[in-house]
Amino acid sequence: MESTVDIRKRIHEFIDIADERILRIINSIIDAEEEEENYPAVPNWYYEKLEVEREKHLKGETKSYSWEEVKQRLMNDYDL
Repeated sequence: MESTVDIRKRIHEFIDIADERILRIINSIIDAEEEEENYPAVPNWYYEKLEVEREKHLKGETKSYSWEEVKQRLMNDYDL
């Protein structure tokens, strides 16, 4: 099995002689990795839980608050 250092060296050598098509492919991989780091994926279980809570809300099974009530509660809790 190749070490990380060996893999890096091999890739660097390959990039030095790669044609434009390969360079564009590698660049796309880098772009995708950077985008994923900036926008972490939300796991599916979160959406499922959110949907369950939404259904409870629509059925009136949970208490709702207006934005003004939420702001007032926060201001009271933090003495703002």
